[in-house]
Amino acid sequence: MESYTIGQAARLLGVSVDTARRWADAERFPTRREGARRMVEGPDLAAFCVQVAQEGDEDEETPSTSARNAFPGIVTAVKLGTVDAQVEIQAGPHRVVSLLTREAVEELGLEVGARAVARVKSTSVFVDRG
Repeated sequence: MESYTIGQAARLLGVSVDTARRWADAERFPTRREGARRMVEGPDLAAFCVQVAQEGDEDEETPSTSARNAFPGIVTAVKLGTVDAQVEIQAGPHRVVSLLTREAVEELGLEVGARAVARVKSTSVFVDRG
């Protein structure tokens, strides 16, 4: 069974190490000691990731959509072309790049610093073991 340090867990959760430590101290997920390090078992971390994602969904009003893979983040770059545009969103540890129309970018008011949610719906998703 795979185990993670608090730092690795924080990166996977998209939070600071201090936040992950506070959550562990509050017993929101179980940890164990391995020498001087606090470790989280993979299944426990996976369950907690799902819980945190569901809590986030309850806190925010989100539009109804059939796209299940949502990456909330902040716009870090917008490159406008004549007809098209490229938008980059930093969503926790993930950098999401989307190509869309310039008109859509303008209608949504997307600019650097704006909050945005990248939604991914695809028939081809590749998964690599990290």
